[in-house]
Amino acid sequence: MSQKETWMLQRLALLLGGLGRRERRAFAGVEGVEPFEVLRRRGLPGRVLRTAAEASKREAPALLKRLRGLGWRWVTPEDDEFPALLRELSDPPLGLFVRGRLPAGPAVAIVGSRKATVYGRQVADLLGREMAAAGVVVVSGMARGVDAAAHRGALGAGGPTVAVWGTGPDRVYPPEHVELAEEIAASGALVTEYPPGTPARRYHFPERNRIIAGMTAATVVVEAAARSGALVTARFALEEDREVFAVPGSILSPMSVGPNTLLSLGARPVLTPRTILDVVAPADAAGARLELDLGPWRGVLGPGEALSADEIAERAGRPIAEVLAKLLEGEIAGTIVRQADGRYALARVSGVAGGGL
Repeated sequence: MSQKETWMLQRLALLLGGLGRRERRAFAGVEGVEPFEVLRRRGLPGRVLRTAAEASKREAPALLKRLRGLGWRWVTPEDDEFPALLRELSDPPLGLFVRGRLPAGPAVAIVGSRKATVYGRQVADLLGREMAAAGVVVVSGMARGVDAAAHRGALGAGGPTVAVWGTGPDRVYPPEHVELAEEIAASGALVTEYPPGTPARRYHFPERNRIIAGMTAATVVVEAAARSGALVTARFALEEDREVFAVPGSILSPMSVGPNTLLSLGARPVLTPRTILDVVAPADAAGARLELDLGPWRGVLGPGEALSADEIAERAGRPIAEVLAKLLEGEIAGTIVRQADGRYALARVSGVAGGGL
C-alpha cells in the first residue's frame, strides 16, 4: 500500500471515529505529515489513535468499497483533485466524499434564502448562467430557493456546478432534489464531508457553509433574511479573506435585509454579472459573455441602433412577450440599456459594443 493510500485511510478512520472540530484544526497548513503523527504531536490520547489505527485497517477499507459501488469516492488533501483553496482553511475537512468530477478553474459561491422571492430566483439563475458561460464553476448547497436556481442556471449554460451537502452521501436533501443531484453529478460534483448514514442536522449546515466558502474565491449572497445560513457563509468567506458580494434588494423585502446589511458593511454590490467576473473570471470572460448574450438573435439589434420592443420583435420575428423577457435579462446583465424614450440599445463594454439580441 502506498503512502498516499495509507494516509487516506487514516484520515477516513479519524472521521469515522468522530474527530472533533478542535482536533481538525491541527491539520490547517500541514502538508507532508502522516495524519496520525499530526495528532500525536498535538497530544491526542494514544488509545484514540490505536482505535483509529484499527479502523483504518478494517472499517475504512470496507466503507470505501461500499462507496465505490454507489459512485462515490474519498478525496483527501493528498490528492491533486482536492480543491486547492480548501487546503488553506483554518478549519479544513479531513477529506471529502465526492460523486462526479471536481472541476478545476475559478469558482464562485452563490447562496441565499430557501424562501427566495421570484426576483431572487431569477437573479440566482442569471448569475449561475453567466458564471458558467464564462468558465467559472458555480458552488452552492443544493437547498431550495436561491441555491437550486444557481445550480440550474449553471447547468442551463452547459457549465459544471458543485453542490456541497450537509448530509451523508447516501441521503439527498432536500429529497425533492434527487433529479437535480443527478444532473449536477453528471457535469460537476456532489460533495460532503459527512460519512454515510448522516442525517440532516441543524448544526451541519453552518459546517457545510464553510466548505462552500472555502472552495471559492468569492461568495455572492443573493437574498437572505436577517438570520440566514447565507450570512454564515459570507462570514466564513470574510474570515478566510475571500471576496464577498451582495445583490441589492428592496428595502421593503425581508429577504433583502441580509444582502443590504452586507452592503452597508462594505460588501461589493452586484450590479451586473460582470461585477463578479471582473474579480474571479479569466481575462477573456467578457468575450464568452458577449457570445452568450448574442445567442440566436445575432444582428437583430446592432451597434448604434435604438429600437422599441415592438420593432425588435418584428425584426426578430418573435413574440413580444419573449422579446421583453430577453430585454429584461439583458438589462440585468448590463448588455442592454433602456433609453429615456423607452427604446433599447446595446451597452458598451470597455469601449466595444456589448452583446445584442
